[in-house]
Amino acid sequence: MKKIFFALFLTIVSLTVFAQAPKYSNEFLAIGTGARALGMSNSVIASVSDATSGYWNPAGLVLTPSARQVFLMHSEYFAGIAKYDNISIAAVTGDSSAIAFSYIRFGVDNIPNTTDLIDAQGNIDYDRITTFSAIDNAFLISYSRKMPIENLRVGANVKIIRRRIGDFGGSWGFGIDVGAQYQINKWKFGAVLRDVTSTFNAWSFTLDDRTREVFTLTGNEIPENSLELTLPRLLLGGGRTIQISNSFNVYPEAGLDITFDGKRNTLIKTNFMSIDPHFGFEVGYKNFAFLRGGMGNVQQETNFDGNQVTTMQPNLGVGINIKNVLAIDYAFTDIGDVSVALYSHVFSLKLNINSRETSPSL
Repeated sequence: MKKIFFALFLTIVSLTVFAQAPKYSNEFLAIGTGARALGMSNSVIASVSDATSGYWNPAGLVLTPSARQVFLMHSEYFAGIAKYDNISIAAVTGDSSAIAFSYIRFGVDNIPNTTDLIDAQGNIDYDRITTFSAIDNAFLISYSRKMPIENLRVGANVKIIRRRIGDFGGSWGFGIDVGAQYQINKWKFGAVLRDVTSTFNAWSFTLDDRTREVFTLTGNEIPENSLELTLPRLLLGGGRTIQISNSFNVYPEAGLDITFDGKRNTLIKTNFMSIDPHFGFEVGYKNFAFLRGGMGNVQQETNFDGNQVTTMQPNLGVGINIKNVLAIDYAFTDIGDVSVALYSHVFSLKLNINSRETSPSL
């Protein structure tokens, strides 16, 4: 087994010589999943403990509060143009391990294809307009296990990525994430190394002569078969449960997203890495009702008058937990500054099957 992983590692490393490593790659997998997490500005690496752990931190899967859990999420961005959906199924296989399967889809449908708008005689014929979809799919298989060290959990997932742009082209990708969680008293800590081996996408395109001609005449670059890499990303989180009264408690968590693919427009940036800090909190009432909020996506921007300003993205959310069987969560958020994208409504649902015990989110 060690030889297999070593051979895989060498293969991935050798591919980096020929592959492209753009700064932004597979960014649909950086949006986040689950209204609880999005309401807390993605500050859940240390505390996630349900079916969404397969995405956020696979180490938390083993804390899923039921033998089986089904998770569903739907959200829309850019006034409903883009749709983002997730379904996850988690199964606790014993006192010390758990597995999960997750499917994520981010797609824009009904995109007009005008490459054949003009017929052979030079006439415009709107009946020749067709439509296509640009869809990003990800399939995650995750595993989590408790370690002999008390309150230490580790996990990993395997990602298979399928991206399609109509009939013009598509790619297959593969990647691995690893994570860990540790709890000491009321403190929680978490770490995830995403794309630990550098996730790759092998792109192939099938353009007919007519499409190539249109691309050339309109000054568009003709895409070529290529290999695209997503470099590793380190996510860190830490938080502490604070008991306010017998009925109320609050859990604040701070997180750091660290990228190594060049300087990004984040609060802390160098030529070697960029650090994006964010913060979230969750106030719980008797493990029944929850109020959430967070702040993230802190950036330096230039106004039209040339002045530098600091912008940030606030998020809000609420949730209810009905007898530890059904949890319904809502978040009011978006994937960028409200000046470029309308705020979005995110809904998610968790259904516990054969609940093991009462397990609060905090």
